[in-house]
Amino acid sequence: MAERMLQFVSTERDMPEKRDATDRRDDFLEIYGEFIDAKAKEQASRCSQCGVPFCQDHCPLQNNIPDWLRLTAEGRTREAWEISDATNNMPEICGRICPQDRLCEGSCVIEQSGHGTVTIGAVEKHLTDTAWAEGWIEPIKPRRERGASVGIIGAGPAGLAAAEQLRLQGWQVTVYDRHDRAGGLLIYGIPNFKLEKEIVARRTKRLEEGGIKFVLNCNVGTDISFEKLREKHQAILVATGVYKARDLAVPGADTDGVRPALDFLIDSNKRGLGDDIQSETAEGKNVVVIGGGDTAMDCVRTAVRQGAKSVTCLYRRDHANMPGSRRETANAQEEGVHFEWLASPTAVMDTGGSAAHVRADRMRLGPKDPSGRQAPEAIPGAGFDVPADMVIKALGFLPEDMGDLSKDLTVTRWGTLRVNPVTFETNLPGVYAAGDISRGASLVVWAIREGRDAAEHMHKYLRTLEAVDQKVAAE
Repeated sequence: MAERMLQFVSTERDMPEKRDATDRRDDFLEIYGEFIDAKAKEQASRCSQCGVPFCQDHCPLQNNIPDWLRLTAEGRTREAWEISDATNNMPEICGRICPQDRLCEGSCVIEQSGHGTVTIGAVEKHLTDTAWAEGWIEPIKPRRERGASVGIIGAGPAGLAAAEQLRLQGWQVTVYDRHDRAGGLLIYGIPNFKLEKEIVARRTKRLEEGGIKFVLNCNVGTDISFEKLREKHQAILVATGVYKARDLAVPGADTDGVRPALDFLIDSNKRGLGDDIQSETAEGKNVVVIGGGDTAMDCVRTAVRQGAKSVTCLYRRDHANMPGSRRETANAQEEGVHFEWLASPTAVMDTGGSAAHVRADRMRLGPKDPSGRQAPEAIPGAGFDVPADMVIKALGFLPEDMGDLSKDLTVTRWGTLRVNPVTFETNLPGVYAAGDISRGASLVVWAIREGRDAAEHMHKYLRTLEAVDQKVAAE
């Protein structure tokens, strides 16, 4: 192993080739190329095979990263994929969209020693893309069919991960979603240049071929009641995500031209999928995006591709305190996005009722707030204006009113569903919740983790019901 591994001392870190910024500004294709097998082996061999693998420790899914890096370096690609697949329902998706610089790669020991992290995400993507190409990934085939059924509300990453895990155990699974396509934010929230939609579609097709039923264009609580679902299914998982935009609390926030980030991204993705969407685009406009997370980066980079005249990102803290991926920020800067760090909007100014510019204060960082970060405070007399025909608020997401789903479900003071932190069960027997609706707005990889964990406890619950039914039948 020593001959194949620990090559970081002689082999430089090398990402898959990235398309030139001037070329990629004009389309929505993914910006990174593919690793060829030899390059994946080379980069995997840089792993130091730590006794305590911090990369694995900082992965929400606890993926066995050193193991599949070693197998990749040894040319045992199928075995490497099998280990990657064992702990993750969507490795190729996580390889594309996870902020590895904040998770596994950011915790890599050789990164800390100055040699440059192992390209974990790119190898992860390579393994499962290879598995699809080679036909190693097959439809779900449960060892036995079980009679009880599960209803899952939400076809996003948490719901899909749970659906797969429960179907593997033989339970009858039906997934309900308000949209016309399964995938949740994987389909409608994340732009194509990070995740092309056929990557998601082949996953949901595999689930369907494995016996999972999808009921789309179905808004639970409106088109069918929550109570009806409980009558129909022996267990329920609520995995609706959080879609309500945090509001922009400044004068002029309701001016024509101010849009929530998710509305902007959903419309853009629907156009990419061939739908006829009539809402305005960023073409020819001065666009200002307010926020500093990954959603803000998705918005600024989408605006560039729609042909915006200018794109500016306003963020109230500095670059070092930005919550979004550094990699995505760098990509946006390469594509021509202008960043105004330490800038906070104070008003949206209009001309004739339509947005014309954003007025903002220059900020400085003061004492730490309860989150542990330095709190931004305005610098007196340091205001400035940014031209803005379109203003996109990307300030994060909140849960929708769970009373619209069921008034019997208990919520936290943040509006998320209250669950048992171990079992993910709500206050209603047999009703579970996972992902952003119980955790709060977070990462796709955390949604997958919680979907898997909730499914494990739902399986135990259904087994208990099954045993009771068998005992009654025997009597």
